[in-house]
Amino acid sequence: MLKKHNRIPLMELVRARQVNKVSRREFLYRATAMVGSATVASSLLAACQATDTAEAPAPVVTDSAAPPTPVATVNGFTSGSVTYPDADGTELSGYVAYEAGQDPRPIVIVLQEWWGLNDHIKEVTERIAREGYVALAPDLYHGEVTTEPDEARKLVMALSQEEAVVEIQQAIAYLKGEGYTTDKTAVIGFCMGGGLVAATAANTPDLNAGVIFYGQPLAIDEARQVKAAMMTHLGTEDRISQVNVEMMHAIFEESGIPNEFHIYEGAQHAFFNDTRESSYDEEAAKLAWERTLAWLEAHLS
Repeated sequence: MLKKHNRIPLMELVRARQVNKVSRREFLYRATAMVGSATVASSLLAACQATDTAEAPAPVVTDSAAPPTPVATVNGFTSGSVTYPDADGTELSGYVAYEAGQDPRPIVIVLQEWWGLNDHIKEVTERIAREGYVALAPDLYHGEVTTEPDEARKLVMALSQEEAVVEIQQAIAYLKGEGYTTDKTAVIGFCMGGGLVAATAANTPDLNAGVIFYGQPLAIDEARQVKAAMMTHLGTEDRISQVNVEMMHAIFEESGIPNEFHIYEGAQHAFFNDTRESSYDEEAAKLAWERTLAWLEAHLS
């Protein structure tokens, strides 16, 4: 795959980015492979955005998701799409929700499954916000959403975990700069997002809490870097190794990190997602949600 990318002329790739035919992440991946420098690739990306005068098409969306909804307040509840700066000065986006007109509230970052920032994740973000938090789901696929496993697999493979963690940290920094939040912060994620919760916790020393729904656990050395209080939910019928999750939590215990690991008998992967009838487990989802809210209350108050 890398050799195929290298056969594409650099200026052709630049033009493809200018008219939005390749995503920001894909451009950085290919350009870095061509020029051998992530710094130069980032400079090229900035140049693309600075010189682009063509009307770009909408981001690729592979299901019937609605266009981004502008932030609006209805009956005291604020929700909708929001943009904020990346570390390199480019633009990131996500879905934010919070009760308007209240005292500053703690931050909860919600991380998507491998399908993308779809309606389910937006609904979870709103549910968390109604519990008294400022919730933000960063769009880690930059506008791409799918319902097809093969497409989701491609999106995951194109996702740089390191870059995703930086974008999650930028979402946290953005909300901490707003006047309606406190410095208390948690990250909650599902499937792919669950693994990113763990990765974010290992690289964000000032994170207060994390909640992993059936995400890949950390290796031992990474687990030792975690400072936040960590909770994991996993079904007995999940493909994720229960033993590896137990090892991760054993490291948390050894390090004195508050932690809980909950197993749900008979529950499958994605048991919390009520839009997927094949895996949704109402009883397990309800109990996991109650435990999650109690965890957030305990560590964000």
